[in-house]
Amino acid sequence: METKIRCAWCEKDDLYRDYHDNEWGNPVYDDDKLFEFLVLETFQAGLSWYTILKKRDHFRKAFDQFDYKKVALYNEAKVQELMQNEGIIRNQLKIRGTISNAIAFMKVQEEFGSFSKYIWGFVNHQPIVNNLKSMSEIKATTEISDVLSKDLKKRGFKFVGSTVVYAHMQATGMVDDHVANCWKRTARA
Repeated sequence: METKIRCAWCEKDDLYRDYHDNEWGNPVYDDDKLFEFLVLETFQAGLSWYTILKKRDHFRKAFDQFDYKKVALYNEAKVQELMQNEGIIRNQLKIRGTISNAIAFMKVQEEFGSFSKYIWGFVNHQPIVNNLKSMSEIKATTEISDVLSKDLKKRGFKFVGSTVVYAHMQATGMVDDHVANCWKRTARA
């Protein structure tokens, strides 16, 4: 039986391993998927990523498959409906922030042609590959995530502190933080 060496954080169970093996660190250029990760990362703030992954399908249903055009139109009744949804994180500020983020997301699309062009511009449209020997070397923030966080906030985005932004960058492959002996790193070498 083949055993893959993975980043240590994902060895908890199959849900984490599947996410690590099939998504984390893979470059994402699709606006729909970038919005999905933005929603999930902003809800994750202050919680574990594992909690979010377990609730991901509930989030997908609750937020209309992460359709930012629909989310931008949510009204007070929809906010209250979401507050009653036990399948998601029922944080009113994060729910309202998601609506604000959908609106800001579309404004960025209007200005840059796509959200992808905007956000990937912060890394010159190429993933940053960090050469990490162990998980202890992974940073929570970087200068780029600081700059991107400030720019997102200036554009009206909510819950986009530098730590959340860096997690988004890792999840969407803008940054490759797989450790050196991880099979995903060696497969790309």
